[in-house]
Amino acid sequence: MGRKMKRTVLLVSAAASFLVPFMSAALNVALPAMSRDFAVSATLLNWSITAYILATAAFILPAGRLGDLWGRKKVFLAGLTLFTFFTLLCPLASSFQLLLVLRTLQGAGGALIFATSVAMLSSACPPAERGRALGLNTAAVYLGISLGPPLGGILTQALGWRSIFFLTAVIAFFLLALTAWVLRGLDWRGQQGRFDGVGALLYAGSVSLLIYGLSQAGESLANLYLALGGVAALALFVLWESRRSDPLLPMRLFIGNRPFAFSNLAALVNYTATFGHAIIISFYLQTVKGLSPQLAGLLMLAQPLVQAIFSPLAGRAADRVEPRLLASLGMALSTISLAFFIFLEAGTPLFWVIANTVLMGLGFALFSSPNTFAVMNAVQAKEFGVASSTLGAMRLVGQSVAMALLSLLFALWLGTAEISPAVVEPFLSAARTSYGIAAALSFAAIFASLARGRSRRSPERLA
Repeated sequence: MGRKMKRTVLLVSAAASFLVPFMSAALNVALPAMSRDFAVSATLLNWSITAYILATAAFILPAGRLGDLWGRKKVFLAGLTLFTFFTLLCPLASSFQLLLVLRTLQGAGGALIFATSVAMLSSACPPAERGRALGLNTAAVYLGISLGPPLGGILTQALGWRSIFFLTAVIAFFLLALTAWVLRGLDWRGQQGRFDGVGALLYAGSVSLLIYGLSQAGESLANLYLALGGVAALALFVLWESRRSDPLLPMRLFIGNRPFAFSNLAALVNYTATFGHAIIISFYLQTVKGLSPQLAGLLMLAQPLVQAIFSPLAGRAADRVEPRLLASLGMALSTISLAFFIFLEAGTPLFWVIANTVLMGLGFALFSSPNTFAVMNAVQAKEFGVASSTLGAMRLVGQSVAMALLSLLFALWLGTAEISPAVVEPFLSAARTSYGIAAALSFAAIFASLARGRSRRSPERLA
C-alpha cells in the first residue's frame, strides 16, 4: 500500500477515534444540566452514559469478527451510518427513557466503528511503522477528550446540552461521506469462515447481565444475582468458544499467548480504575467548587491534553522500547494520582486537583499506546479485527464496570437525591471510596502489565 493511502487510512481512523470520545467528554460536562432538565437523580443519570457504553461493549466483539469476515471498511461504514442517525435523534428525545433507548442504539453503531478503525489502521501499516501510527491514532482519541469539555461547556452554557449531539451528528455525517469517497474500492478481509451467532448472543447477554446487575446492586439483592448470572453466562461463552471451529473469539489467544492475554487484562483493570474520574471531577468542579460548565470544561482539559501530547511519543517509543515497561510505568503514575484523590475535600486547592489530574494524564498516555501496540503485534494480520475488538471490549467492559461501581456508591451514599450543594459531604464520601477502590485496582494492573512478558515482533507473525 502506498504512503499516500496509508496516510488516508490514518486520517479516517484518527477522525473516527476523535469523534466518539469528543461527544462523550462533552456530555460529561453537560451532566448537571441534563439532570436539571429531566429532573432525575445522579444514580439514574449515570445510565445516560452506561447505556451507551454497555451497548458498545455488547456489540464490539461480534462487530470485530464481522469485519474480519465481511470486510472491515464495510462494517466501519455501517457503524458510522448508525451512529450518525441515532446521534441526530438523541437531542430530539422528549423523555429521559427515550434518550436511554437512543443512546443504546447509538452505542451499537459506535461498536462497529471501534471494532474496525484500529484494525484498518493496523492492516494498512507495516510492523515497523505500526507503533507510531497507533500512537497518532491514540492522540486523536485524547484530542477529542481534550476538546470535549471546553466545547461541551460552551455549548451547554450558550445553547443547551442538546447542541452537543447536533454538532457531533454534523461531524459524523461529513466523516461518513469522506470515508465512502476516499476509501472507495479498498477493503480488508482477514479470514474465511462462518459467523458464530450463538457465541455473539452468549457474549452480549453475559456482558449485559453483569453490568446491569452490578449497577443496580444497591437497589435490590436480586440484581446481584443478575450479575452472578452474567458471570455464569460468560463462563458458558468461554466453554462454547473453546469447542468451535470458527469461534467469535479464539480462546487460544488467551491460553497460549501471554502478551495478548495480559495486555488485555491490564487494559480491563486500567479502564475500570480510571474511567469514573471524569464523572466525579465534573460534579466536583461544578457542584462543590461552584464553577460554571464552561470554566469546569476548561479545567478538565488538562488531563486529555497531556494524553494527546504524549501518546504519539509513547507510541513511537514502543517501536524501540519494550511496551510492557512503558505501560507499567504509566500504570504506576496513574496509581499515585488515584491514591491522592482518596483525600479529596471540599477545600482542596484547585491547583492540586488539576496538577494531579495532569499526572493521571501522563500515566494514561504512557500506558495506552504501548499497550495497544502490544495487543496488535501479538496476533497475525488476519486476526486484527478480533484483536482490535477484544481490546475495545476490555476497555468498554472496564468503563461499564466503573460506571456500575460509581452508580452503586452514589446509591449507597446519596440514595435518590440529585447531586447539589446540599449533599456535598455524602458525595465526597462516595467519591473518596471510589478513588480508594480505583487505586487498589490500578496497583494490581501494574503486575498484570509486567506479567505479559516480551512482545512478539517477528515479521512472519505480524505480516
